[in-house]
Amino acid sequence: MRAWLLDAFEGVNTLRYGEVPDPEPGPGEALLRVTLAAVNPADAYLAQAMYPARPALPHILGRDGVGDVVAVGPDADGGLVGKTVGILRGSTGVDAWGTLAEQVVVPVSNLVSIPDGWTREEMAGAPLVFLTAWQALTQWTDPAAPPRRGSVLLVTGASGGVGVASILLAKSMGLKVVALSRSMENGIKLKELGADHLFSPDEPDLRKSILAAIAPNRVDLAVDNVAGPWLNEVIAVLGDGGRVSVVGRSGGVVPEFNTATLFFRRNCIGGVSVGAYKPEEAQAAWRRIVESLNSSGRRPVIDSVFQFEEAKAAFERMSHAHLGKILVRV
Repeated sequence: MRAWLLDAFEGVNTLRYGEVPDPEPGPGEALLRVTLAAVNPADAYLAQAMYPARPALPHILGRDGVGDVVAVGPDADGGLVGKTVGILRGSTGVDAWGTLAEQVVVPVSNLVSIPDGWTREEMAGAPLVFLTAWQALTQWTDPAAPPRRGSVLLVTGASGGVGVASILLAKSMGLKVVALSRSMENGIKLKELGADHLFSPDEPDLRKSILAAIAPNRVDLAVDNVAGPWLNEVIAVLGDGGRVSVVGRSGGVVPEFNTATLFFRRNCIGGVSVGAYKPEEAQAAWRRIVESLNSSGRRPVIDSVFQFEEAKAAFERMSHAHLGKILVRV
């Protein structure tokens, strides 16, 4: 089969387009003919050895996607053959070969049907970012009882996949959303998606502008996809008991972080890791995600779709001002 191969942990620019033997499903696994794959920042981090996983090389990236089941292994439901399914977060693309290939083997426990009314593209781009956003939004509360309606959510890196997913889920939960994005063009679209307030992270007196916009409230929860110097600004606008769910660090290290800024409003910072979900937990979270989106009439947002031969260009697109998910059509 054709695949994009990672031969060394030297970045996605070194991916090689080549041929490898077709995979075969083992016990409890299904073989999918891939039609769409999504690219994620986590793929780029793994390709640079900036991720805990160290898969055997050559490796195939790609953590989520959509495909048609063509075969199943022992102890797997033969009724799956011929069905079109999506892939939830698991070992796919991390320790096992991923979706940037014509075929992929996936544990049956990580497969889901495409929700009614969704396109293949919407399904292909949704699992990783929406599971991440769901964990970021609910890890401080009972997942069965998400943040209370009317709470104020701040999202950094709001134009990215997790940022957009956080906004869509937050609005379905009845939250007020403050979005940070450098792209004013994307900012207009974020407002259309439901963001109540939009600011550039480079705006002078950012914290004053945010607090003035949401007065007399302060931020109850932040989903931080950026870190860097902006984390200090995020903490500064938190209210009593405010929380920060840390998803990414595209902005680099946090300079001169003062732990005393957490003291007097009893603020907390916590990391997000979808890899911590067991298969049944991911399935339960996915059901809640679909229910939330469907009840509010919202759908995943697709930025662009590249052809299979253009996978490197798809990764390059991530470094520019995109909005939503970037896909590769296999």
